Amino acid sequence: MKPAWDKLMKDFEGSDTALVADVDCTAAGKPLCDSNGVQGFPTIKWGDPLAMEDYQGGREYDDLKKFADENLKPVCGPNNIDLCDDEKKAEIEKLEALGLDALNAQIKEKDAEIKALDDVFEAELKKLQETYEKISKEKEDGTQAIKDSGLSLMKAVASKLKQSA
Repeated sequence: MKPAWDKLMKDFEGSDTALVADVDCTAAGKPLCDSNGVQGFPTIKWGDPLAMEDYQGGREYDDLKKFADENLKPVCGPNNIDLCDDEKKAEIEKLEALGLDALNAQIKEKDAEIKALDDVFEAELKKLQETYEKISKEKEDGTQAIKDSGLSLMKAVASKLKQSA
């Protein structure tokens, strides 16, 4: 993926409206990565620098370039209110009116809701993994027991009888 990403960065070099860059999350870029929820590598984030989103598309150059051309542009948000429709402007104004403390409290609640969903997902995934391992072992043991009961010999005798017929 790195060559494709490097080519994309070169394509957007000098752009006044879009930034394509890479960040070393293990060194000086760690605080930026932590604040944007980067947990694995490589991770691609895009969108408003104040509210980055996960990129889920293809990792080849053509996929990245198409996505970038269609999406990396100024978008409606608190820093580009002029790009917003009336409904989004009203929503931004309502959130701004809450004040920083109240807004941070709501963000904390929403982040906690996401964490709760993640926790349930991880717990259920662990159960699934344990179930998979159990039934996989049962299948392997059962298959081996059937083979050990003479299946190979049966197949050999059947093959001989078939040739004789």
